[in-house]
Amino acid sequence: MADTRAQRKTVRLKLPVRDGDLDGLEIGTVVYLDGVIYTGREGVYKKVLEEGSELPEGLTELSNVNFHCSPAAAVEDDGSYTVGGVTATASFRFSKWMQAWLELSGARIIIGKGGMSIEDYRDILVPAAAIYLTTVGYGTGALLGRGIKGVRVVHWLEELGNAQAMWVFEVENFGPFIVESDLQGNSLFEQQGRLVNENLEKMYAGLKAPALARYGETDDRKDELI
Repeated sequence: MADTRAQRKTVRLKLPVRDGDLDGLEIGTVVYLDGVIYTGREGVYKKVLEEGSELPEGLTELSNVNFHCSPAAAVEDDGSYTVGGVTATASFRFSKWMQAWLELSGARIIIGKGGMSIEDYRDILVPAAAIYLTTVGYGTGALLGRGIKGVRVVHWLEELGNAQAMWVFEVENFGPFIVESDLQGNSLFEQQGRLVNENLEKMYAGLKAPALARYGETDDRKDELI
């Protein structure tokens, strides 16, 4: 059996990404990052987009990578920071803020888990020339933590708490991540889900009708059961 790992395309991006850096980046590509990233989720979005707080000075020049993340981090007595790991948060929860955030921050890469809808990719990320990177499976927080070389600054820590504050990380060989959506709005999850669904009927071919059909059981995916 062929080793598919050897066939997986891998790229390493220097941050902040510039025009052209994301061109030709295909869904399914493995990505590692070098530079500066920041965490931002609903706490940050509400504070900036709904309450009108200014973006931290210099953020847009420093980084254009927004990680949907809850870091396992702590502030030591001497004021330094310890980061044990970084756990990605489900990005679909933040869809309603994405367009405004991309326009304001200039973010070109969104990192998270679970992906967003194909409509969000095509209607929000594509016009902003942005892509989505997804974490690889579960339990990778400690692995990703190895790529964090330092904490530059933490914004709104006392007000928002560890999970919701904006952490600005120096990263090196940070990953692995997988390109879930590209600059054309193609989605790896949507593509693979479609392939699975196309063959789903074959799994049930030749089987008897559902035993509980009188109670509304169905093998037709077009039917919605309540």
